[in-house]
Amino acid sequence: MAVSKTEFRQAMSRLGAAVHIVSTDGPAGRAGFTASAVCSVTDEPPTLLVCLNRNASAYAAVKRNAVLCVNTLAAGHQAISDLFGGKTPQDQRFEAAEWTRGATGAPLLADAAVSFDCRVVDCSAVGTHDVLICEVVGTALGGASHGLVYFDRRYHEVAAA
Repeated sequence: MAVSKTEFRQAMSRLGAAVHIVSTDGPAGRAGFTASAVCSVTDEPPTLLVCLNRNASAYAAVKRNAVLCVNTLAAGHQAISDLFGGKTPQDQRFEAAEWTRGATGAPLLADAAVSFDCRVVDCSAVGTHDVLICEVVGTALGGASHGLVYFDRRYHEVAAA
């Protein structure tokens, strides 16, 4: 028996996840999007998995640049998450925060909980998305004491016990 798209989306709303801004810069320009479909793959070599909808406005830039930064959001970053998750033009998204550059040239959010500077090393198409395998070439730990997760279609701030 098949699970409908509606059933799947409802079920996925109950899968809490950290919230990230995935950013890129290079020959195809600067772009970014909000993502929760990010996870660790292995620590040797340090590798992340990032899922990217092929209809996303940042898709062409991420694919052509082949570098990205996964910026994990801290408490209080709800507004920038919404900005990067909406229809706001790319240049206006980046004006809303302070950015530095990683070794790859990808933008690092200055006050992220942590940033993972990556090279895209592999890609597989699955349904509407590309699954990007990203080798981490650098990290930047922020000073955040509270994180941001998305659960039940709402943001929640979390802190270590």
